[in-house]
Amino acid sequence: MSETISNRLMRVADLRAAVSFAHAHGLIAIIDNTFASPINFRPAEAGFDLSIHSATKYLGGHSDIVAGAIIGRADLISRIGRTAAHLGGSLDPHACFLMHRGMKTLGVRVRHQNQTAGAVARFLTDHPKVTRVNYPGLESHPDHARARELFDGCGGMLSFELRGGVGAADAFIANLTLPISAPSLGGVESLVTRPATTSHSGMPREERERAGISDGLIRLSVGLETADDLLEDIAAALAAC
Repeated sequence: MSETISNRLMRVADLRAAVSFAHAHGLIAIIDNTFASPINFRPAEAGFDLSIHSATKYLGGHSDIVAGAIIGRADLISRIGRTAAHLGGSLDPHACFLMHRGMKTLGVRVRHQNQTAGAVARFLTDHPKVTRVNYPGLESHPDHARARELFDGCGGMLSFELRGGVGAADAFIANLTLPISAPSLGGVESLVTRPATTSHSGMPREERERAGISDGLIRLSVGLETADDLLEDIAAALAAC
């Protein structure tokens, strides 16, 4: 099981090596493609047997459903479908309607989020109050070359750290106007969170730090706001923290 782009630090693994390892050992190659979406990366083209998505995020795109999706080889999907039907796991008709609506605009949304996230990452990289930016579209990212080889775009997710640690991070989040402080991602609105208090709050601090997740790390999910408006808001929040 792999992730296209890892949560929090936005690392990109050697995905082709993961496929080769799985198949060499008689395993099913599975990837979580939520962060990239099929617009930026199509796992079947790289040899993965199955790709899974939290459809609550980019596929739905409007923060109004809870859903999942799995894509892959027909024989595997048939087996999964029989199990799902037996257990009764399926979306209600209205959730299916909302999901269908979201899929119609997936390409337009993701390409806009790619561009805006890249602009935000470059702005943060040059800002004196920012000490670290994690975004695979940056040449400074350790997996930039791999991301360029594999992906059509680097997604709408990034994370970064500020001088001043937790205090500066909390002040920055509090002074933002456009991004909403919430732990989800992939919707039309930009969302910002500090993983140490949300997704990784149950993980001991020492383990988080070994994984590179500092208490002051900020994760930003870029939405559909105009890039200039979002950059202006981020600049004002940085000036105030």
